[in-house]
Amino acid sequence: MIKKTILTLAFVSIFALQGTAIASNDKAQHFKGQPSHTLEQAVKNFSEYNKKLAVIMQKEKLEPVDMAEIHELTYTLENALEKIENALEQIEDDLEDVHQASEKGQYDKALKKGRAYLKNAQTIIP
Repeated sequence: MIKKTILTLAFVSIFALQGTAIASNDKAQHFKGQPSHTLEQAVKNFSEYNKKLAVIMQKEKLEPVDMAEIHELTYTLENALEKIENALEQIEDDLEDVHQASEKGQYDKALKKGRAYLKNAQTIIP
């Protein structure tokens, strides 16, 4: 009950700050979310925070406390997705390098880029 009251107060505070920010043309204060410094951390955060969001989404009706929690969870999910998106670009580049190296008979490059590709690709989908 105390946790729900605290989260409700946090949610109300968020909207109060946003209303003040809109009135003064300033940005509202936001959560930073959990960082995703590495791909491994991003995948872990993405999985963990999606599970938390899924629990909330199973409810028939959302309450203000749920909205506050959703708001906070999305910051960590956005951080994770940004890291994963960047990693996917690198994975794509590494795979293209492997492809090109295989066509050109560049054994060392194919091995080096192939290992890099697999390391990151298998971090996302084992």
